Amino acid sequence: MKKLLAVTGCPTGIAHTFMAAESLQQAAKAKGVSIKVETRGATGVENRITEEDIREAHAVIICSDVDAEEGRFQQIPVVKAALSEAIKNGPQVVEEALQKEPLQRQETAAETRESSSGESDQGKKGQHNAFYKHLMNGVSFMIPLVVAGGLIIALSFAFGGIHGAEQKESLAANLMKIGAEGAFALMVPILAGYIAYSIADRAGLAPGLVGGMLASSLGAGFLGGIAAGFMAGYIAKWIKDFLPLPKSMEKLKPVLIIPFLATLAVGLLMIYVVGTPVKALMDGLTAWLKSMGSANAAVLGLILGAMMAFDMGGPVNKAAYTFSVGLLGSDVYGPMAATMAAGMVPPLGLWLATLIARHKFTSEEREAGKAAGVLGLSFITEGAIPFAAADPLRVIPAMVSGSAVAGALAMGLGCTLRAPHGGVFILPIPHAVGNIGGFVLALATGMIVSGVLVVLLKKNVQKQEENTDGSS
Repeated sequence: MKKLLAVTGCPTGIAHTFMAAESLQQAAKAKGVSIKVETRGATGVENRITEEDIREAHAVIICSDVDAEEGRFQQIPVVKAALSEAIKNGPQVVEEALQKEPLQRQETAAETRESSSGESDQGKKGQHNAFYKHLMNGVSFMIPLVVAGGLIIALSFAFGGIHGAEQKESLAANLMKIGAEGAFALMVPILAGYIAYSIADRAGLAPGLVGGMLASSLGAGFLGGIAAGFMAGYIAKWIKDFLPLPKSMEKLKPVLIIPFLATLAVGLLMIYVVGTPVKALMDGLTAWLKSMGSANAAVLGLILGAMMAFDMGGPVNKAAYTFSVGLLGSDVYGPMAATMAAGMVPPLGLWLATLIARHKFTSEEREAGKAAGVLGLSFITEGAIPFAAADPLRVIPAMVSGSAVAGALAMGLGCTLRAPHGGVFILPIPHAVGNIGGFVLALATGMIVSGVLVVLLKKNVQKQEENTDGSS
């Protein structure tokens, strides 16, 4: 019996990671194939693949937007697929892995270096995906700091009001110190450090962290952190792979030469070349966002909302989410409110549709609708994916429309949000959501728009399916 391996991981590590794993497991079971899936979720690596697993495996499937340590799999065939592809078409992905021929040759030194550094060796497609993967790796490590910092700052307001942090040594002031001066201060350095780590492994971490710290101190914000992370990663990788040294000095490379040279280079580039223009760009963006009138804010919210529902957790969705999360560190909270409201709409809209038009859904879809409702309340947009995969031409436009309405209303009404995740469960936290009534109105309106459009667009299920459902 052929044995397969798989690695799944998404930036937030909450939904896509485990939905893809479950889809692959079910597909392998249906084909009578053994599969071990390593998940890289919010709590870390679970069910880690061992060297023995790799020796026994026929192929490995990598569905990960974060670092999957691909260098481990140099001696077996690798199939790469997007997380959404694994969720929608698990049997097809598994079949592709089963059709792979065993590798008949050893990797060359150049290929080994490329694979161990986290780069794809799958041709142009891998090269195009590299930027996204490295960025998402940084975002995945940054998000816990943003969540913790945002909620602790909200607690500071709850205990002391908006100006409570001005009272020195008070609980509110100390909570603000933890959230703003602790968690939020680390946000950009961690983003930069783990972008660099994804590119160059451990060699990139130190220069990435320093570059990110400089981006923060220079006022370049998350855009500066992204620039610092990529510079640090590729400079460290180049030094690691191509700087010739006498054999007696090779052992000094990882602990002395790479950290020193890469950190020096990134630091000088940030101070003299990159920092000032990126700071100007970030200042301009922040000022524009803070000065927007309700009409312009609504347009931005509409765009972010549509992006959140377009691919429900894919690259477009993550671009909108990353943009909104990054702005939290610059005290711009409106886009995050629009992004979360819009991201909750697709699964909630489908849940509503299954309630008001049961005749347009099979019994299985109606049960899936209940699960989608729970996922939607938790800001897990992926709950809508099974419906979108089954009927994309009708479901996706309906979801995009409702999410765009929710995003436009949230920003047009001046809603703000200090935490990047949590769904309705953060609503009771005082001051976590600004204009909570407007946020709930935006969410409800978007849900109704999506639900009604789905009902109008979808056809009735076949009578045969209805009769089967009635006799079961």
